[in-house]
Amino acid sequence: MKTIKAVIAEDDFRVALVHEKFLAEFPCFEVVGKALNAKETLALVEEKSPDFLLLDVYFPDRIGVDLLPDLRALSPHLDIMMITAAVEKDFIEKALHYGVEHYLIKPVSLKQFKETVEKYLDKKRLLETAGTVDQAWVDSLFGSPRREAGTQETELPKGIDAITLSKVKAVLIPDQGQSAEQVAEKIGASRTTARRYLEYLVSIRTCRAEVEYGIVGRPERKYYLV
Repeated sequence: MKTIKAVIAEDDFRVALVHEKFLAEFPCFEVVGKALNAKETLALVEEKSPDFLLLDVYFPDRIGVDLLPDLRALSPHLDIMMITAAVEKDFIEKALHYGVEHYLIKPVSLKQFKETVEKYLDKKRLLETAGTVDQAWVDSLFGSPRREAGTQETELPKGIDAITLSKVKAVLIPDQGQSAEQVAEKIGASRTTARRYLEYLVSIRTCRAEVEYGIVGRPERKYYLV
């Protein structure tokens, strides 16, 4: 994955440093600036043209959610994740309206932060690697609710059948990651088909995906049964 330029907007510099350390867990992020107030946030977004903004709500000069229209005007494709102590429903509704990726309520643990960012990165990878678009791919992108045991085949999205899905789940191992190519070999399907089913399982949280970096070669996406 290409480098993701990030800006951290947080009025407490100590918290901003913690968030910077959290982002450092992901090699693809490069923090290009930190802002302590709303004015600095808008200036940094205009100057640095970041891909990702970690945004607080409470600033001394403006409320963070009130910045969203200005941020969208400056950078329509900016990915925004809010991390704040604010629990007002109006703020959350406004965040949804302006396409905020996620809304994390402080205090946020490293584990929670990493899980949220991993889901964000999963979505970016889906967008970057898409060949053909079908309903299964769209469902993976937008996320589908976890289905309960006994789900009928007719409830599955187009392009996903119950028999193949069962085969894919059967070869997954909780503590042993497998690539789409490995799964494809085991179930006797193409790599593209295996990946489609695996990404569907990720979307319904039946399995998780992690990018593993080998000593030689490209990073590889591995799938684990949850």
